[in-house]
Amino acid sequence: MRKLIVTADDFGVADAVNEAVEQAHLDGILTAASLMVSGEAAADAVARAKRLPRLGVGLHIVLVDGRPILPPNRVPDLIDASGRFHANMAKAGVRFFFSPSVRRQLAAEIEAQFAAFAATGLPLDHVNAHRHFHLHPTIAGLILAIGRRYGLAAARAPVEPMDVLARIEPVRRGLAHRIAAPWARATRRRFVEAGILVPDHVFGLAWSGAMTADRVQALLRHLPPGLSELYLHPATDDDYPGHAPGYNYRDELAALTDAGTRGELDRQAIALGRFADFVEGRRAA
Repeated sequence: MRKLIVTADDFGVADAVNEAVEQAHLDGILTAASLMVSGEAAADAVARAKRLPRLGVGLHIVLVDGRPILPPNRVPDLIDASGRFHANMAKAGVRFFFSPSVRRQLAAEIEAQFAAFAATGLPLDHVNAHRHFHLHPTIAGLILAIGRRYGLAAARAPVEPMDVLARIEPVRRGLAHRIAAPWARATRRRFVEAGILVPDHVFGLAWSGAMTADRVQALLRHLPPGLSELYLHPATDDDYPGHAPGYNYRDELAALTDAGTRGELDRQAIALGRFADFVEGRRAA
């Protein structure tokens, strides 16, 4: 059986993203969204989510390209002079691994983000991290240790089957993918061994910011057996504050709401749901 979760990342970063999440859920195939609790539009995202009881909202942990929940004096080694997380993920990752004091700050910030999510009153559908920073083993370990206290039951490990993409169009396996792939597989094993639900396959890395309707519909036709997650970055504006250059956000929203996408999903008889739906299904089995 083929099962699918369709997730929007960066929920709460801007009104344009929040608007797209609501639209893609009500008028399209979106089933889940990952919330940045420290995002500029987080309060608006939470208000919208409370009007959408079938939307599975998870925590999108931010440790890069954003600001911490904790005050600067609590996390001085995680931030730069402007109060934002350090942009160089490689350097930050080395410090996470080797410095006990930095790890204590990291743990405190991750705990604060889980606590901020819990304070919204929304059920925790899943957890992942901005720019897949949870592939770092220190971050993954902290998410597992801390997340259990907040009801963590499902997470993403971005293991993308390149052979499936190659059936659709030629795909160049870049250096970033070659580096990340082993860490993604290791993270998936670690989460699964801890009893966390993790999709078997994830789609959204190679075509990040360029998930057109044609690509989404082709992925539905070629979706492998098991549980897959398709994640996108929909928005109603391609140039919202904090957008990533080159991302076609409106095209990704259109892909989710296109009538052909819904039609293909129905033709392929794919079971669509939130992470929580498949967690409950596993428990019932």
